[in-house]
Amino acid sequence: MKKLPRLSALLFCLVLPAVPALAQQDEGVAVERMSRLRGLIPEKQLEEQATMQYQELKQQAAQKGVLAPDTDPQLQRVRAISRRIISQATRWNQGAADWQWEVNLIKADNVNAFCMPGGKIAFFSGLVDQLKLTDDEIAIVAGHEIAHALREHGRERVAKGSLLQLGANLGSAIFGLGQLGQTVVGQGAQLALLRFSREDETEADTVGLDLVARAGYDPRAGVALWRKMAMLEKSAPPQWLSSHPSGNNRISQIQKTLPQVMPVYARAVNAQPGALPPYRSNVKGVPPVQ
Repeated sequence: MKKLPRLSALLFCLVLPAVPALAQQDEGVAVERMSRLRGLIPEKQLEEQATMQYQELKQQAAQKGVLAPDTDPQLQRVRAISRRIISQATRWNQGAADWQWEVNLIKADNVNAFCMPGGKIAFFSGLVDQLKLTDDEIAIVAGHEIAHALREHGRERVAKGSLLQLGANLGSAIFGLGQLGQTVVGQGAQLALLRFSREDETEADTVGLDLVARAGYDPRAGVALWRKMAMLEKSAPPQWLSSHPSGNNRISQIQKTLPQVMPVYARAVNAQPGALPPYRSNVKGVPPVQ
Protein backbone atom coordinates (compact mmCIF):
# COMPACT_ATOMS: atom_id res chain seq x y z
CA MET A 1 0.00 0.00 0.00
CA LYS A 2 1.24 3.47 -0.85
CA LYS A 3 2.32 5.84 1.89
CA LEU A 4 2.09 9.60 1.88
CA PRO A 5 5.41 11.40 2.23
CA ARG A 6 5.91 13.22 5.50
CA LEU A 7 2.22 13.39 6.29
CA SER A 8 3.00 13.43 9.97
CA ALA A 9 4.08 17.06 9.63
CA LEU A 10 0.44 17.94 9.11
CA LEU A 11 -0.98 15.90 11.95
CA PHE A 12 -1.93 18.05 14.84
CA CYS A 13 -4.94 18.63 16.98
CA LEU A 14 -5.47 22.34 17.52
CA VAL A 15 -8.77 23.81 18.45
CA LEU A 16 -10.68 26.99 18.31
CA PRO A 17 -14.12 27.65 19.74
CA ALA A 18 -15.39 29.90 22.44
CA VAL A 19 -15.42 29.22 26.14
CA PRO A 20 -18.39 27.02 27.02
CA ALA A 21 -20.54 27.70 30.02
CA LEU A 22 -20.18 25.18 32.78
CA ALA A 23 -22.62 22.32 32.29
CA GLN A 24 -24.75 21.17 35.14
CA GLN A 25 -23.16 18.10 36.63
CA ASP A 26 -24.96 14.83 36.14
CA GLU A 27 -23.74 11.31 35.64
CA GLY A 28 -20.38 11.07 33.96
CA VAL A 29 -17.29 13.26 33.98
CA ALA A 30 -17.59 16.80 35.35
CA VAL A 31 -17.15 19.66 32.87
CA GLU A 32 -14.47 22.02 34.17
CA ARG A 33 -13.29 25.39 32.94
CA MET A 34 -10.53 25.49 30.38
CA SER A 35 -7.31 27.49 30.62
CA ARG A 36 -7.69 31.21 29.99
CA LEU A 37 -4.26 31.27 28.38
CA ARG A 38 -5.64 29.96 25.10
CA GLY A 39 -7.46 33.29 24.69
CA LEU A 40 -4.15 34.79 23.51
CA ILE A 41 -4.62 33.01 20.18
CA PRO A 42 -7.33 34.29 17.79
CA GLU A 43 -9.46 31.24 17.14
CA LYS A 44 -10.66 32.15 13.66
CA GLN A 45 -7.16 32.64 12.27
CA LEU A 46 -6.08 29.35 13.77
CA GLU A 47 -9.13 27.64 12.31
CA GLU A 48 -8.42 29.04 8.86
CA GLN A 49 -4.83 27.79 8.96
CA ALA A 50 -5.93 24.36 10.08
CA THR A 51 -8.60 24.17 7.39
CA MET A 52 -6.05 25.09 4.75
CA GLN A 53 -3.66 22.36 5.91
CA TYR A 54 -6.49 19.84 6.02
CA GLN A 55 -7.45 20.67 2.44
CA GLU A 56 -3.82 20.35 1.36
CA LEU A 57 -3.64 16.95 3.03
CA LYS A 58 -6.76 15.80 1.20
CA GLN A 59 -5.38 17.06 -2.11
CA GLN A 60 -2.13 15.17 -1.60
CA ALA A 61 -4.02 12.01 -0.71
CA ALA A 62 -6.31 12.38 -3.72
CA GLN A 63 -3.36 12.88 -6.07
CA LYS A 64 -1.83 9.66 -4.81
CA GLY A 65 -5.12 7.81 -5.04
CA VAL A 66 -5.35 7.09 -1.31
CA LEU A 67 -8.21 9.38 -0.30
CA ALA A 68 -11.15 7.05 0.30
CA PRO A 69 -14.25 7.91 -1.76
CA ASP A 70 -17.59 8.49 -0.07
CA THR A 71 -18.69 5.00 -1.16
CA ASP A 72 -15.83 3.27 0.70
CA PRO A 73 -17.34 0.91 3.34
CA GLN A 74 -14.56 1.58 5.86
CA LEU A 75 -15.01 5.35 5.52
CA GLN A 76 -18.76 4.99 5.95
CA ARG A 77 -18.15 2.98 9.10
CA VAL A 78 -15.77 5.56 10.59
CA ARG A 79 -18.12 8.41 9.70
CA ALA A 80 -21.13 6.71 11.27
CA ILE A 81 -19.23 6.13 14.53
CA SER A 82 -17.80 9.66 14.55
CA ARG A 83 -21.23 11.23 13.97
CA ARG A 84 -22.60 9.62 17.11
CA ILE A 85 -19.72 10.99 19.17
CA ILE A 86 -19.95 14.45 17.57
CA SER A 87 -23.61 14.58 18.60
CA GLN A 88 -22.40 14.73 22.22
CA ALA A 89 -19.75 17.42 21.65
CA THR A 90 -21.61 20.53 22.81
CA ARG A 91 -21.73 19.32 26.41
CA TRP A 92 -17.98 19.95 26.43
CA ASN A 93 -17.75 22.93 24.10
CA GLN A 94 -20.81 24.86 22.97
CA GLY A 95 -18.87 26.38 20.09
CA ALA A 96 -18.61 22.94 18.49
CA ALA A 97 -22.19 23.36 17.29
CA ASP A 98 -20.86 25.81 14.69
CA TRP A 99 -17.96 23.68 13.49
CA GLN A 100 -18.02 22.39 9.93
CA TRP A 101 -17.31 18.79 10.90
CA GLU A 102 -15.64 16.58 8.32
CA VAL A 103 -14.40 12.99 8.53
CA ASN A 104 -12.13 11.40 5.93
CA LEU A 105 -10.17 8.19 5.56
CA ILE A 106 -6.70 7.93 4.04
CA LYS A 107 -5.82 4.52 2.64
CA ALA A 108 -2.29 4.31 3.96
CA ASP A 109 -0.45 2.03 6.37
CA ASN A 110 0.09 4.78 8.93
CA VAL A 111 -1.28 3.88 12.36
CA ASN A 112 -2.70 7.30 13.04
CA ALA A 113 -5.74 9.54 13.42
CA PHE A 114 -6.17 13.23 14.19
CA CYS A 115 -8.62 16.09 14.65
CA MET A 116 -7.96 19.65 13.48
CA PRO A 117 -9.67 22.91 14.45
CA GLY A 118 -13.25 23.19 13.34
CA GLY A 119 -13.86 19.45 13.50
CA LYS A 120 -11.58 18.26 10.70
CA ILE A 121 -11.00 14.55 11.39
CA ALA A 122 -8.96 11.96 9.51
CA PHE A 123 -8.32 8.29 10.10
CA PHE A 124 -5.61 6.27 8.41
CA SER A 125 -6.69 2.81 7.34
CA GLY A 126 -3.55 1.35 8.92
CA LEU A 127 -4.91 2.20 12.36
CA VAL A 128 -8.14 0.30 11.75
CA ASP A 129 -6.58 -2.61 9.86
CA GLN A 130 -3.43 -3.32 11.85
CA LEU A 131 -5.20 -3.14 15.20
CA LYS A 132 -8.34 -4.86 13.89
CA LEU A 133 -10.42 -2.23 15.63
CA THR A 134 -13.98 -2.97 16.68
CA ASP A 135 -16.59 -0.22 16.43
CA ASP A 136 -16.18 0.50 20.14
CA GLU A 137 -12.40 0.82 19.73
CA ILE A 138 -12.77 3.15 16.74
CA ALA A 139 -15.05 5.21 18.97
CA ILE A 140 -12.35 5.37 21.64
CA VAL A 141 -9.83 6.77 19.13
CA ALA A 142 -12.31 9.27 17.71
CA GLY A 143 -13.44 10.31 21.18
CA HIS A 144 -9.88 10.92 22.34
CA GLU A 145 -8.96 13.07 19.34
CA ILE A 146 -12.23 15.00 19.43
CA ALA A 147 -11.73 15.57 23.17
CA HIS A 148 -8.37 17.25 22.53
CA ALA A 149 -10.20 19.63 20.20
CA LEU A 150 -13.14 20.28 22.49
CA ARG A 151 -10.86 21.05 25.43
CA GLU A 152 -8.75 23.36 23.23
CA HIS A 153 -5.49 21.72 24.21
CA GLY A 154 -3.81 22.70 20.95
CA ARG A 155 -4.78 26.34 21.27
CA GLU A 156 -3.44 26.39 24.81
CA ARG A 157 -0.19 24.77 23.73
CA VAL A 158 0.19 27.31 20.93
CA ALA A 159 -0.36 30.12 23.41
CA LYS A 160 2.28 28.78 25.77
CA GLY A 161 4.73 28.27 22.92
CA SER A 162 4.15 31.75 21.55
CA LEU A 163 4.92 33.35 24.89
CA LEU A 164 8.29 31.63 24.85
CA GLN A 165 9.13 32.04 21.17
CA LEU A 166 7.92 35.62 20.84
CA GLY A 167 9.27 37.02 24.09
CA ALA A 168 11.34 39.64 22.29
CA ASN A 169 8.20 40.95 20.56
CA LEU A 170 5.88 40.74 23.55
CA GLY A 171 5.98 44.46 24.18
CA SER A 172 4.55 45.27 20.78
CA ALA A 173 2.27 42.24 20.71
CA ILE A 174 0.30 43.32 23.76
CA PHE A 175 -0.88 46.39 21.90
CA GLY A 176 -2.52 44.27 19.23
CA LEU A 177 -3.67 40.69 19.74
CA GLY A 178 -3.97 40.26 15.98
CA GLN A 179 -0.23 40.63 15.49
CA LEU A 180 0.47 37.86 17.96
CA GLY A 181 -2.13 35.65 16.32
CA GLN A 182 -0.76 36.24 12.82
CA THR A 183 2.76 35.42 13.92
CA VAL A 184 1.70 32.20 15.61
CA VAL A 185 -0.54 31.09 12.77
CA GLY A 186 2.31 31.69 10.36
CA GLN A 187 4.31 29.05 12.25
CA GLY A 188 1.93 26.27 11.24
CA ALA A 189 4.65 23.77 10.35
CA GLN A 190 6.23 24.07 13.79
CA LEU A 191 2.87 23.86 15.55
CA ALA A 192 2.20 20.52 13.93
CA LEU A 193 5.08 19.06 15.91
CA LEU A 194 3.81 20.10 19.33
CA ARG A 195 3.10 17.33 21.80
CA PHE A 196 0.43 17.51 24.41
CA SER A 197 1.32 17.37 28.06
CA ARG A 198 0.66 14.32 30.21
CA GLU A 199 -2.21 16.23 31.82
CA ASP A 200 -3.73 16.98 28.40
CA GLU A 201 -3.48 13.34 27.38
CA THR A 202 -5.14 12.21 30.59
CA GLU A 203 -7.93 14.73 30.16
CA ALA A 204 -8.46 13.70 26.52
CA ASP A 205 -8.74 10.08 27.63
CA THR A 206 -11.22 10.98 30.37
CA VAL A 207 -13.37 13.31 28.27
CA GLY A 208 -13.20 10.88 25.37
CA LEU A 209 -14.59 8.09 27.55
CA ASP A 210 -17.49 10.33 28.56
CA LEU A 211 -18.25 11.16 24.91
CA VAL A 212 -18.06 7.52 23.91
CA ALA A 213 -20.36 6.40 26.73
CA ARG A 214 -22.99 9.01 25.87
CA ALA A 215 -22.83 7.93 22.22
CA GLY A 216 -23.62 4.34 23.23
CA TYR A 217 -20.16 2.81 22.79
CA ASP A 218 -18.50 0.74 25.49
CA PRO A 219 -15.84 2.81 27.35
CA ARG A 220 -14.13 -0.41 28.45
CA ALA A 221 -12.91 -0.71 24.86
CA GLY A 222 -10.28 1.86 25.87
CA VAL A 223 -8.50 -0.75 27.95
CA ALA A 224 -8.60 -3.25 25.09
CA LEU A 225 -7.36 -0.63 22.61
CA TRP A 226 -4.27 0.21 24.65
CA ARG A 227 -3.54 -3.46 25.22
CA LYS A 228 -3.62 -3.90 21.45
CA MET A 229 -1.33 -0.90 21.10
CA ALA A 230 1.11 -2.47 23.53
CA MET A 231 1.15 -5.68 21.47
CA LEU A 232 1.82 -3.74 18.26
CA GLU A 233 4.47 -1.60 19.92
CA LYS A 234 6.58 -4.66 20.67
CA SER A 235 7.07 -5.32 16.96
CA ALA A 236 7.06 -1.81 15.49
CA PRO A 237 6.04 1.29 17.45
CA PRO A 238 3.09 2.87 15.59
CA GLN A 239 3.18 6.56 14.74
CA TRP A 240 0.18 7.29 16.93
CA LEU A 241 2.19 6.26 19.98
CA SER A 242 4.85 8.88 19.29
CA SER A 243 2.46 11.53 20.58
CA HIS A 244 0.11 9.30 22.57
CA PRO A 245 2.22 7.46 25.13
CA SER A 246 0.78 4.15 26.27
CA GLY A 247 1.65 1.88 29.16
CA ASN A 248 0.15 0.45 32.29
CA ASN A 249 -0.29 3.89 33.85
CA ARG A 250 -2.57 4.95 31.01
CA ILE A 251 -4.68 1.82 31.26
CA SER A 252 -4.85 2.29 35.01
CA GLN A 253 -6.14 5.85 34.57
CA ILE A 254 -8.82 4.65 32.16
CA GLN A 255 -9.89 1.99 34.63
CA LYS A 256 -10.22 4.64 37.34
CA THR A 257 -12.59 6.60 35.10
CA LEU A 258 -14.82 3.66 34.20
CA PRO A 259 -16.99 3.87 37.35
CA GLN A 260 -17.95 7.41 36.31
CA VAL A 261 -18.89 6.59 32.74
CA MET A 262 -20.26 3.05 32.84
CA PRO A 263 -23.64 4.20 34.26
CA VAL A 264 -23.85 6.69 31.38
CA TYR A 265 -23.13 3.91 28.88
CA ALA A 266 -25.66 1.60 30.51
CA ARG A 267 -28.34 4.29 30.25
CA ALA A 268 -27.43 4.94 26.60
CA VAL A 269 -27.93 1.27 25.70
CA ASN A 270 -30.96 0.89 27.99
CA ALA A 271 -29.35 -1.60 30.35
CA GLN A 272 -28.62 -1.94 34.04
CA PRO A 273 -24.93 -1.35 34.88
CA GLY A 274 -24.70 -4.61 36.81
CA ALA A 275 -26.19 -6.56 33.91
CA LEU A 276 -23.63 -5.50 31.32
CA PRO A 277 -21.48 -8.40 30.08
CA PRO A 278 -17.67 -8.00 29.96
CA TYR A 279 -16.27 -6.18 26.96
CA ARG A 280 -14.69 -8.67 24.60
CA SER A 281 -12.32 -7.57 21.87
CA ASN A 282 -11.53 -9.57 18.74
CA VAL A 283 -7.82 -10.34 19.12
CA LYS A 284 -6.34 -13.32 20.89
CA GLY A 285 -4.31 -12.20 23.87
CA VAL A 286 -6.59 -9.30 24.77
CA PRO A 287 -8.58 -10.50 27.79
CA PRO A 288 -12.19 -9.48 28.47
CA VAL A 289 -12.62 -6.23 30.37
CA GLN A 290 -15.02 -6.27 33.32
